[in-house]
Amino acid sequence: MLKAKDLINQSVEELEAQYEDLCREIFELMNELKLARKLDKPHLISEKKRDRARVLTVLRQKKS
Repeated sequence: MLKAKDLINQSVEELEAQYEDLCREIFELMNELKLARKLDKPHLISEKKRDRARVLTVLRQKKS
């Protein structure tokens, strides 16, 4: 789980890379869920989505 304090110290490029990684991880988890109809750790989807939202929030704050 990412903390907003840690994200604020990162550069815009690092945050954008982290955002893309989180999107890819969410995509892979959703594909696994659709194919296998079961996940070992289903809580990871919502956790990754929250982390992605945190990254987007910090990115928008830095860009404005």
